[in-house]
Amino acid sequence: MFGIYLKRELSRRKKATLVIAMGLALGIALVITVTSVSAGMQQAQGKVLKSLYGLGTDMTVTKARSASTGSSSGRPKFDFDAKSDSSTTQSSDRVMTQGGQSLKSSLVTRVAAQKGVSSAVGALSLNVTKVDGSFTRGTAKSSTSSGSGSSGAQQGGPGGGQGGGSGQPQVQGGGASFDVNSYSVAGVDVTHQDLGPLATSKITTGRTFTTSQTNAKVAVLSASYAKENKKAVGGTLTISGTKYTVIGIATPDSSESTTDVYLPLKQAQTLGDAKDEVTTIYVQAADSKRIDTVKAAIQKNISGTTVTTSADLADTVSGSLSTASNLATSVGKWLSVAVLVAAFLVAALLTSSAVSRRVREFGTLKALGWPSRRVTRQVVGESVVNGLLGGALGIALGLGAAYTVTAISPKLTAELGSTGGGGTGGGPGGGGPGRQAVKNTMEIALSAPVSVTTIALAAGLAIAGGLVAGAMGGWRASRMRPADALRSVA
Repeated sequence: MFGIYLKRELSRRKKATLVIAMGLALGIALVITVTSVSAGMQQAQGKVLKSLYGLGTDMTVTKARSASTGSSSGRPKFDFDAKSDSSTTQSSDRVMTQGGQSLKSSLVTRVAAQKGVSSAVGALSLNVTKVDGSFTRGTAKSSTSSGSGSSGAQQGGPGGGQGGGSGQPQVQGGGASFDVNSYSVAGVDVTHQDLGPLATSKITTGRTFTTSQTNAKVAVLSASYAKENKKAVGGTLTISGTKYTVIGIATPDSSESTTDVYLPLKQAQTLGDAKDEVTTIYVQAADSKRIDTVKAAIQKNISGTTVTTSADLADTVSGSLSTASNLATSVGKWLSVAVLVAAFLVAALLTSSAVSRRVREFGTLKALGWPSRRVTRQVVGESVVNGLLGGALGIALGLGAAYTVTAISPKLTAELGSTGGGGTGGGPGGGGPGRQAVKNTMEIALSAPVSVTTIALAAGLAIAGGLVAGAMGGWRASRMRPADALRSVA
């Protein structure tokens, strides 16, 4: 009886049912769209942080570079001799640690021993500046002038005879042509490659380091660097006179990498004259919810270091990605809540208005013996069906909007500035936290993933909207008396 009557009443009031369902659908669709876009923003920010930190990295430990003392300026210096053979090409590499002040390798063990730390790995960031070219020797020529008068003869050059003289020798031609190339090198702990600078990249050609190659003269190149310099697996790369065999080509998982060359940590330490030193310690926490506690423990027990978490680094991300994320969080969510509340109120008012127009019907039913609770149940049932219809329409609209965003994939930019570490050494190639006033602009494609949780939330909101509208309409219907129906007939 309940189902038959429910179906008949909904069929009779198709227009009112559609209006209520569409109102709820718009609110639910907006919630799904904002939630999915916000999830896409979080994924985009996660890609940015992952590309800088490394897979599984929760924080990094660095140390601010102190001011240079004495005559050392900390800048690369190149000395060349002007050789007589102009065809000889001269080349010089200058290898310098990049980022912050170097840390003792023993600190990696101390950091790993802190409470709440799951693992810690050290890495060394280097910058190699290569200058090569040649000098061209100039030719010394003297200019000769002849005098036409006695005054010209008297003013001849020293040792000159009468009637002529020779001027000072002048060098003509010659010069120098040098090319400058700079690239970044990361020293990798080959025994723990799942954490650190190489963790964000996938070996697409060749292979990665083996655990036995702790001091082997081998290298892994980034795909972009290998392509630009025409390097391939099996070839060689010479850095400061040392030849390294290229064993693999790495492609970053999520974004453009700032590291060009990866070497075993000991080889990088030898190149940079930094024995038993690292510039960055990558840390993985045992519990991702206690990262702040671990950060405080490291700062307390290991003085002089700067601990930068992913949350700290996220604060340095600016550009359209940050702006859109803030809008989605602050404006979008509140707007969706406001629209949803308005949809609930509209549904409740329309249901209540529909009940008012059914005075004769409900009054007659009560006169025939229907109790108030049955009338209320009938109105609530109709409203819940309206809510379910609105939920289905809202989910369809929300999925369509999310799919459209993903299909268009609008590009957002993320500008990565230095954190408050005062020039501390970040990730390899200056790609980590606290880079020295370096900004790297990345372009991220926005997607709008819709999770099962979001759909379940939409269904729950649809039912809740139906119940709210039904409760209001049912309360009004329960207060009607059979006398009201008789008066409306008269």
